Amino acid sequence: MSATLSARDDTIPSSTTDARDMNRLPPVKTARSGPLADRLFGWLAQGAAWLTLGLLIAILLSLTVSAWPAISKYGLGFLASTTWDPVKEEFGGLVMIYGTLMTSFIALLIAVPVSFGIALFLTELSPAWLKRPLGTAIELLAAIPSIVYGMWGLLVFGPILATYVQQPLQKLFKGVPYFEALFSGPPVGIGILSAGIILAIMIIPFIAAVMRDVFEVTPTLLKESAYGLGATTWEVVSTVVLPYTKAGVVGGIMLGLGRAIGETMAVTFVIGNFNQLDSLSLFQAANSITSALANEFAEAGEGLHQASLMYLGLVLFFITFVVLSLSKLLLSQLKKSEGTKS
Repeated sequence: MSATLSARDDTIPSSTTDARDMNRLPPVKTARSGPLADRLFGWLAQGAAWLTLGLLIAILLSLTVSAWPAISKYGLGFLASTTWDPVKEEFGGLVMIYGTLMTSFIALLIAVPVSFGIALFLTELSPAWLKRPLGTAIELLAAIPSIVYGMWGLLVFGPILATYVQQPLQKLFKGVPYFEALFSGPPVGIGILSAGIILAIMIIPFIAAVMRDVFEVTPTLLKESAYGLGATTWEVVSTVVLPYTKAGVVGGIMLGLGRAIGETMAVTFVIGNFNQLDSLSLFQAANSITSALANEFAEAGEGLHQASLMYLGLVLFFITFVVLSLSKLLLSQLKKSEGTKS
């Protein structure tokens, strides 16, 4: 009988005995931070949030105080006036506002489809051996300093644009109403269109990188299910990927727009820095808020000239705020439409 029991004991798996021994051991005690550390972490996180809000309010107040002489003299008429004459101390910001908005619009018009195509190719169509080098090359464009883009645009891209785009368009649409005025101007390759294209090249890496990352977040099961049902690549992207990642896509576009609105040096090189609005031609030399601040702030004396430049900075602040608000409104409308469809 004892031999039988010993034989049975020998047949017990060693893993079972090890598990029993582990159960007999006292539990390992892990060090806990305690309530004081949790409270300290919460206070630091809340303080960081309040600090950001305080800095934003401080910037807004400082801009308002510095621009108050121009605000009190011109009021909202500053936004509709095209006069900018530091000698006579007559200032209006319409030319700069128009240049900022127009160049940013052209940049988005070019950059968004190109970035979408890049992100779609990298996530859905590119062979595996090409994804990493191509993605790295696109991201390297974001590391190029803006002043290099400006110099390249002035010395290389501007003459090419004037010779192979502006002059042929002027010959093609000569005598055609509206189009002749749209492409008029001296064929020198600088102006609103040139600045918009340079900005588009600069913001493509940001938008494409964000779109690629959010496209890759889409669950593979959803895409494979759509492909299994016979959907094409475009149908998968339009009906599965884009609805799933629309918040990230809009965020990437707004990131690129903010980069375009706030760009200074590259625009200063190629926009022409002309403070008059003679026509609405795409090749018309113009000015932007950032280029005006870069060119004139160092030489502006205290008084109305400096206050007018600060007024332009305040306007740029509100343009950025309006753009952000519109993006939030767009996302909320998309969520409401989703609820209606469901």
